[in-house]
Amino acid sequence: LEADAATVLNVTQDHLDWHGDMPSYAAAKHRIFAANTVRVLNRDDATTMRMASATGHNVTFGTDAPALRDDLGLNNERGVLWLATAIPAEEEGEPKKRKKNDPPPPPVECMVKNLMPADALQIRGVHNATNALAALALCRAIDLPLAPLLHGLREYRGQPHRVELVSAINEVEYYDDSKGTNVGATVAALNGLGKAFTGGHQRLLVILGGDGKGQDFAPLADPVGRYARAVLLIGRDAPQIRAALEHAAKEQGVELAYTLEDCGTDLPLAVKRASELAQAGDAVLLSPACASMDMFKNYAHRAQVFIDTVRDIALDAGQEL
Repeated sequence: LEADAATVLNVTQDHLDWHGDMPSYAAAKHRIFAANTVRVLNRDDATTMRMASATGHNVTFGTDAPALRDDLGLNNERGVLWLATAIPAEEEGEPKKRKKNDPPPPPVECMVKNLMPADALQIRGVHNATNALAALALCRAIDLPLAPLLHGLREYRGQPHRVELVSAINEVEYYDDSKGTNVGATVAALNGLGKAFTGGHQRLLVILGGDGKGQDFAPLADPVGRYARAVLLIGRDAPQIRAALEHAAKEQGVELAYTLEDCGTDLPLAVKRASELAQAGDAVLLSPACASMDMFKNYAHRAQVFIDTVRDIALDAGQEL
């Protein structure tokens, strides 16, 4: 494989049962880049940024405003979040095209150019906005025109089971992120939805647990502490998740600021309990950070059980999905 452009979105714990350790896993991802590949890298992920080429062309994306030519990011302008790129200060209109084997452009003074409001995306969460930036960077690296790319981003509805809105019931939203089968994906979902809450009163009720595949659950503690009203635990590795969250709180010398309950192997119970604890404006998020096979046929089966339970809650509230 010698891609014209490629990206590594992040490097978080997953597949360690196959790769053995994180350095081996990162090295496997690094192999996607050839000598002349335009490397699209995540500024918010230090491991990814270490994959930058010293002599080739790197393009970065991230949750901050872009600073270098061709980079992309999120620009907060007067309270509105924009997908944005950096262009030379004297350049107007669409960024100039660059051939694959051209040398990297020299550093120049750049300005931020807003491309489209993040709210125009149909996929929710800051993490999905950065995914959109990565896709945009890949397409721009092979000289696809900007306008139809932005139109495509506006029209894209997302993939099933990836922070997918199932329904809103009594001012509470229900999101299916059953595809969140590792800690990194769930951290992204928590941060993405949590940061989208601008009023400060809305919170997440997150359902975690399943087959943890030997992961370290400690990275969940920070976003859970920031954004969760409640954590409902299910599945085989629920005790390990509880221990990680409680240990993090003890290390910080604070009490858990959220409800933490075990629901055994009963996902419908967890969903209904989340519904009971939720307040207007909150969101219930199934993002287990674990594989599903300890309780379900696969992640799609887990998602269907979640959706069916949400449908029952909607019917009880006099609504239909």
